Amino acid sequence: MMPQAPTPRVCSHCDGFPVVHITTGTTQDGSRRTLPATCPVCKGAGTRTAPAVLVRAGK
Repeated sequence: MMPQAPTPRVCSHCDGFPVVHITTGTTQDGSRRTLPATCPVCKGAGTRTAPAVLVRAGK
């Protein structure tokens, strides 16, 4: 049986919403300006890989 790669988990910091846009206000023509904000933990991926598991060999 082949070992399976660890499944990615939803980032606990952003809860799966890695990039959001923050409104900075409206312009003179009525449109909105937004700035993207990226999650600092998962760096915009939305998922985090499971931590590696250490296995002790031998006795």
